[in-house]
Amino acid sequence: MRSFWGGTALRGLLCGPRVPGPSPVRQSSGGPSWTPERTLVAVKPDGVQRRLVGDVIRRFERRGFRLVGMKMLQAPESILAEHYHDLRRKPFYPALISYMSSGPLVAMVWEGHNVVRTSRAMIGDTDSSEAAPGTIRGDFSIHISRNIIHASDSVEGAQREIGLWFRSSELVDWTDRGSQGNASAA
Repeated sequence: MRSFWGGTALRGLLCGPRVPGPSPVRQSSGGPSWTPERTLVAVKPDGVQRRLVGDVIRRFERRGFRLVGMKMLQAPESILAEHYHDLRRKPFYPALISYMSSGPLVAMVWEGHNVVRTSRAMIGDTDSSEAAPGTIRGDFSIHISRNIIHASDSVEGAQREIGLWFRSSELVDWTDRGSQGNASAA
């Protein structure tokens, strides 16, 4: 005789009753059927200074995205000038470049399904007074000029920005191997 916690009784408690007929779960051929996107996310100098890098990483990991590149650096003005090229005629441009080069930042490349659009939603509105609670800027930003984080605004923009901040050799292709924690470089 089987104990209550063995066999079908336990399976019924954990999985619910078995319904006759075809399985309601579609069988997969071994992984996602979408092509993962990549995006650039950078914790700006105010986020690094306030020690929020771990909070940002935690949110992206919990969302299920895969970190494929990361580095901490003092951004050279040449990279910043190229990164913010579209803003060069704005009156705040000199202050932006000065601020972004004032301390270290942490640049990251995240990969996953719809990561560009989802990361923009996660970080919230550029203006901290408009950023919703629960977003990174809504929870941590104190002013529009000190808004903690940058994330690419389009797939094309992400490709351009990733190429600006990272060499291809600095990015890792890896597959989640489940609880084993194995990662392999491509």
